[in-house]
Amino acid sequence: MSDEATELQGARPGKTRIVLALLPLLIFAGLAAIFWSQLDSGRDISEIPSALIGTKAPSLDLPPLEGATFKGAPMPALNDAAVKGKLTLVNVWASWCLPCREENPIILELAKDPRLTVVGINYKDRTDNALRFLGELGNPFSAIGIDPRGKAAIDWGVYGIPESYLVDASGTIVYKRVGPFDEKSLKEGLFPAIEKATAG
Repeated sequence: MSDEATELQGARPGKTRIVLALLPLLIFAGLAAIFWSQLDSGRDISEIPSALIGTKAPSLDLPPLEGATFKGAPMPALNDAAVKGKLTLVNVWASWCLPCREENPIILELAKDPRLTVVGINYKDRTDNALRFLGELGNPFSAIGIDPRGKAAIDWGVYGIPESYLVDASGTIVYKRVGPFDEKSLKEGLFPAIEKATAG
């Protein structure tokens, strides 16, 4: 074998090592470019599409938050009867969730809308903490169901809390919001969905 052939043969493993060393960097750069293009697209990442939109809402059969009251009476459990035939906002919340605290005044205002029934799923929370939250900030809910193990949240496809679902009078999910409501999400998301649901 010539000296030249021996040199070429020795060079190949070195080049292969360089390519293998650079491969993770190239993959990372490609994923970073995709991620950046999504962030830079101008889309609101909190408006996560849900496979449940346009489908029947999962059945509700959750025990009540013991000790909570609504209009002076014990808070009812959150079940299908509490929302049947009503345009309903289902809000998933917890006392340990800081954005839930920020959002609560908005949910209180939404509860004043006569077109809307507002109910809550209390997610993986302690009863005393949940009651303190409502006592300090106000209770916007006409019914609350507790979800201590997160099973209902799984059924509803919850990504993180707070999270809200608008369910029309026929029981179909027509809108979903991940994260706390703000002026933009109300104006561009929830209010148009309420208008459409009540017009229909």
